This record gives sequence, C-alpha cells and structure tokens, in this order.
Amino acid sequence: MDTPLTHQACIELVRTLRARYQASRSRTKKQILKEFVAVTGYNKKYALHLLNAPEVSTPAGPRRRRRTPLYDEAAKKALVEVWEVLDRSCGKILKAAMPTTLDALERHQRLKLDDAVRGQLLVMSAATIDRALRSVRAVGKSKKRRRGVPEIRRLIPVRTFGDWNDPPPGSMEMDLVAHCGEANRGSYINSLVLTDIGSGWTECAALLVRESGLLVQTLDGIRAGLPFVLCALDVDNGSEFINETLIEYCLAHHIELTRSRPYRKNDQAWIEQKNGDVVRRQAGYERFEGIAAFQALSRLYGTVRLYQNFFQPSFKLAEKHRWGSKVTKRYLPPATPCDRLLQAESVPESTKVKLRELALSLDPVKLMQEIHASRARLAVIAQGGEPKTQLPKAPNLPAFLASVSPACQGGEVRPTPAVQNPARDPHQTAGVMPASSAASSMPMPTQAKVVPLRAAKSIPADRPLWHGLDPEIKRQSTLKQQEFARRRIRRQHAFTLVWPLVCRRLEARPNFSAAELFDELCTQYPGRFHRGQLAAFGRRVIQWRKDARARGMQIGPRTYRDVKDRGRRRPDPFQAHWAEMLRCLQADPDQTALELLATFMAQYPGVYQMHHLRTLQRRVKAWRRDAVERLIGSMHEFTPSVSPEAGR
Repeated sequence: MDTPLTHQACIELVRTLRARYQASRSRTKKQILKEFVAVTGYNKKYALHLLNAPEVSTPAGPRRRRRTPLYDEAAKKALVEVWEVLDRSCGKILKAAMPTTLDALERHQRLKLDDAVRGQLLVMSAATIDRALRSVRAVGKSKKRRRGVPEIRRLIPVRTFGDWNDPPPGSMEMDLVAHCGEANRGSYINSLVLTDIGSGWTECAALLVRESGLLVQTLDGIRAGLPFVLCALDVDNGSEFINETLIEYCLAHHIELTRSRPYRKNDQAWIEQKNGDVVRRQAGYERFEGIAAFQALSRLYGTVRLYQNFFQPSFKLAEKHRWGSKVTKRYLPPATPCDRLLQAESVPESTKVKLRELALSLDPVKLMQEIHASRARLAVIAQGGEPKTQLPKAPNLPAFLASVSPACQGGEVRPTPAVQNPARDPHQTAGVMPASSAASSMPMPTQAKVVPLRAAKSIPADRPLWHGLDPEIKRQSTLKQQEFARRRIRRQHAFTLVWPLVCRRLEARPNFSAAELFDELCTQYPGRFHRGQLAAFGRRVIQWRKDARARGMQIGPRTYRDVKDRGRRRPDPFQAHWAEMLRCLQADPDQTALELLATFMAQYPGVYQMHHLRTLQRRVKAWRRDAVERLIGSMHEFTPSVSPEAGR
C-alpha cells in the first residue's frame, strides 16, 4: 500500500486476524502472515509475535508507570529546615552546602537525623531538591501585581504616528520644552509648543512655571490667534497634560484630545522636530528663570511666530515605500505654513485674505533684527547680568545687511551649545502664573501672582552664546578655530607635495576618475597613502574640476578604469568533443543541454560529470543565439529589394 496504516489501525487488524490465524492450518497461516506483513510493513518475526500472542484486554485509561519514591517525608521535612537555614537558596547551592550545613546543625544539636535520612539528603541532586521544594515555595510566593494605568489616563485614547493620515489644518501636537539648563531643579521657564500636522504652522509661548491651569489659559490665548479652527490635540503622558483641567477644556470647546504611547517619542515626531528646529535653535539650552527672562522669551516667540510661519519653508512627506530593508521617501516641494494654508480647501476665504495682507506687510529683515535683539537680551539674562530697561536698539537696514555677510563668512555660532539636554523630572511641581497670549507682541499680564525665585546662576563669561555680540568672545572663537585648523593640518594636506603631479595628470586627462588617480599614486609611492584617504582625495579632485570649468576648460564625461577580460582561467572541458557536440546540435536543435550531456556521459564514461551542465548550458545558449543571428542575416541577403517605381 502507498499509504501506511496508523498504529490504531494495525492494532485493530491484529485483533481481527489473531483468532483466525491461531485456528488455521500451516498453509493458511503462511498466507495470512504474508498478507499481514505486506499490509503493515512489520518484520516477519514481530508479526509472528503479534499473531501468536494471547488476547489482552485494553486498560480503560492511560497506563502510567508508578515507582516507589526514593525520598520519604522525613527527608523532605529535613530538607525544608536546611533550606530555611540557608536563606531559601536554590537547589544548586543547597547541594553544594548540604554536607557542611548538616554537620553544623548536628554539632549544635539543631537537627537530629538517622543514617538513612542523612544519606538521602546527601545523594539528592539539585533538580530533585528544586522539585521537592516546589510546593513549599509556592505557598510563600506572592504573585507580582501588574502596574495599572491611572484612571484619568484611560479616559484619553491613544494615537500613534501612523493614525493621522494627512489631516486638514486644525490637528495639532502639543509639548513642553524645559529651560532648566544643566540642573533640573527649582523653578524655571517652560516653552509651550504647538505644531499643525497638515500645514506645519507652529506656535510657541513662554510659561513662567509648569502648571495645568496656566497651561490651559495659555492654550486658550493661542487658540484665539490661530488661522484655523483647532479640532484635534495630541499630547504626551505628562501630568501637565493628563489632568481634569485640560480634559474639561477640550470637551467644552469640542477638541478631540488624544495622547501618545508612553516612552514612544516617535508618536509625536512632528512636535519633537519643532522643539529642536524652533525652540532650541532660537533659545538654546541655557537656564531661564524670572520675570525678565519670561518677558524676553515671550517677545522672541512673538517675532519667531511670524518669521517661522511666513518665511521658513519646510518639507512634507508625500509618500513612502518599503522594499525589504530599503525605504524610499518622496517629498512635496518645500512650502511655508502660510502657503499650505492658502492652498487648503478647509480654510475660509476671509482668513486667506487676512493671511495675504499680513504676509505683504511683513519685512523679513526687520523680523530678523528683532530676533537678534531678543537673543542679545536673553544672552545677558543667561549670563546673570542685569538687562536694560529697554531692548537694544536694532541697527538700521544698511548696517544690518552689512553685518550679515561677515557673520555668515565667519560662521555665526547659534545660541545652541553642543551639550546634552538634561532629563526632565516627571514628578516636579511648580507654581502658577498666567501665560502670554499668542499674538505677535505677547504683553506681560498686569495682574500676575509671581512665586519667589532663587537667584540666577552665573554663567562663565567665556562661553560663546552669541557670536559677534562681544569682540572678546569673537576673538576667542577665532583663536579656537585657528588652533583646530593647526591640529588638522597634517590630515587635510596629505597630498600637498604630490598635488602638482596630480594636477599635471588631470590636465592631460581631466576626465580621469579619482579612484584611478589614487591607485596610480599608491603604486608610485608605496606605503605613503592608504584607502582611508580616498574620500579626501576625491573631494580635492572635484574641487579641481570646478576650478577648471571656471577657467573655461572643457571636461567630458568621467571615465573609469577599463575592466579587461582576463579570458578563460580553467581548461575547456569540451575542447576534445565540441565539434561532435555541434554536429549533434545541428542534427537535433531542439534537444536540451541536459540531454546532450547525458548522451556524451554514456558515450565517454568518466570524462564528463553533472557539474559540467552549467557550462554546457551557456555554450548551447550562445550557439542558439549565433544560429538565430545567422538565420536573420541570410534572410536579409535573399530578400529582393522593392523600389517605389516597381509598384507603379
């Protein structure tokens, strides 16, 4: 039979044939045995044993082997006492410490054991000890309680980064940025940041302290100044957001409130990007506290709000595809948040008219002047100095434009030192103070209750916060840049001595690749250069080509090293009989390479093997391609040409 019988079917067959086999004669027994072996596939001796065995009744339940336990209750009781003495250690430790512990307990008359129990304890293995103590350990072991989610957090649904699905303007993410410096303690200023998912519109406001009532009051002022209706708000799991005050506010104004997953910052990728691109880029990582810093930061955000939303284009992801481990992203053309709002269909036409009028009235140079003035005031406050009663007067337009070019050439240092952002304390509490509104000016409220603040920390004067504000800071920064250049001069100018030779080689053949030129240098100067310098050499070659094109030199397409055919490196296995194989192929062109190889393996034993099949397949494929080309050429030769006059 093709399909073997199951074990249960074989048992039923044995029960059926056993009585017939035992009652039959010798010739009939041989026939029954032969058929039984053919059906079941059993060995002949095993089949005879089954058919001659007496009938045995099948037990009702599963058969279990039971053996006498090796260790009695006295040994288990003594084991528990030793386990308690050794501070409830594991079985392996108990096994190693058992002889010493038993001797100590008997010596001090803490335990009395006879020779049988003592021998059982000494020969007991570590696994047996663990099995014997399993029931005792389960009594005192308490089940670990699962940490529950707070009830108020359950009221707010979770939204991940993939649940937005390109919403219209009005769906925003909100977060707080702490300006605590390197010490996350005491009272300091926080920045409330909101960004729109659809348009990228960003709003920032300063909070004197972190408190839910103050946050809701500031959010209400920002919502009143938005150019669209706030319909959805996504926050993190901080206590400043997850509270009854914010939930009641969102319910009263019909705002959908959602939260991200704990410890998943990618769920709020849009707002996390703006925290670094807007807040940290403009305000830095220094510590700000007090009324003066609050006013300066509010004025800075009022100007940044207009500059960021009307003059700073940003990219927006259009589509993303994944092919295995490769991810391909395509972005829409860069556009400002104002431009995206003007293109949105959900924004009313009256709002678009106001946005156009405001965009026409804004001067980017004047906004940048105000931003620099606010930064200067924040720099003085961060260094522990007393700010002036009025903001520094901005220079006129020609002077400001003249100062922009040297700052760009010298490399202006942003107010964002390269330090790690200190961690925020999730259990920190703060006082209460009303926040500023979302308008451009953001004035300080007159009726404000201010909690007492500690003295501002003095910042070292040599820290380069704003490049160009202090001549001494600028001079120290220049000296540091020169020192850095001197340390790197050997690495940057590794090709100085051989560069004239490279230039002459490039002038002769300007379209040579940098890799080929580098190989020539390594061959000409062995041991002087290594492969890690190829990237730097390639950059210098690219710069030489740019300078050459500026001089008017015509440079063709870049050429790379020619890969020469090294030819066959192994002997041809079909050289002796290839002519005969060609005759076989011409006689029967439809035969496959496998059939041809099988024919020659039978004709010449030991000469050809199956590992020659791949080579023969390539040969046959090339022969067929050449045969088709010859056939097409012969058809063109014998096709008569037809002139236009012949058809008339």
